[in-house]
Amino acid sequence: MSLWQAIVLGVLQGATEFLPISSSAHLIAVPWLFGWPEPGLAFNVALHLGTLAAVFVYFWRDIARIALVWLRGVFRAHDRRTPEWRLGWAILVGSVPAGVVGVLANDAIDRVFHAGGGGRFAIVLVAMLLIALGVLLWVGERVGTQRRGIEEIDLVDGLAIGVAQAFALLPGVSRSGSTITAGLFRGLDRASAARFSFLLGIPAIVGAGALEVVELGRHGLPPEERAVFLVGVASAAVTGFLAIAFLLRFLQRRSTLVFVVYRLAFGLLLLGMVLAR
Repeated sequence: MSLWQAIVLGVLQGATEFLPISSSAHLIAVPWLFGWPEPGLAFNVALHLGTLAAVFVYFWRDIARIALVWLRGVFRAHDRRTPEWRLGWAILVGSVPAGVVGVLANDAIDRVFHAGGGGRFAIVLVAMLLIALGVLLWVGERVGTQRRGIEEIDLVDGLAIGVAQAFALLPGVSRSGSTITAGLFRGLDRASAARFSFLLGIPAIVGAGALEVVELGRHGLPPEERAVFLVGVASAAVTGFLAIAFLLRFLQRRSTLVFVVYRLAFGLLLLGMVLAR
């Protein structure tokens, strides 16, 4: 992989990890469309580290506050009545479904979608999932009351949104897309749904990244891939930070319709490309 390909894929990862349009779909589809080599293990680790850096830098105050209040709440009943205590539990409970599904199904998903295992069939699946989640996101916009803020999130919300996050292991679904959609169905306003989506995603990104770091440690990082690795981390981190800031501001004033349209258009484009080849 060349440095400019690494920059393009790093920017794609940083933007699409946090926008509800599926990073995994883009990282599968773009190399397929242009005939690039699919990113290997080392570059996947770089992308995970970059997006993890972005979310930690942006939300470090929230993370510190929630963690501190939750830890105090273990010993002090007063702190158990705070939104931070409920958020901490919602994040913990919501992280379980994706962890369980990841352990049970990750290898099967990799065989279908990655390393050329699924070929054209994988692209068709990605396209259909892009379209399906786009439709669900539109329905969530239409039926959600959007009257609840992030301070009202409870364990039921955390579990429901966490189940939605588990489906994001399928490329094309989108972790942020599925969790924002679930948040809208639970009556959260758009910005609160997005903010909780990002906080809930931290354990998932840490877990996925940790597994890949362990695997990379067994094989080592080849010297010729070090520059590409660093470029991937940097481009994903910078773009991810900007994407988070953009989406939170955008959803304070506007709907997710533009992302619905993008998902439908991208899915139809991929289906058209499969038919044309």
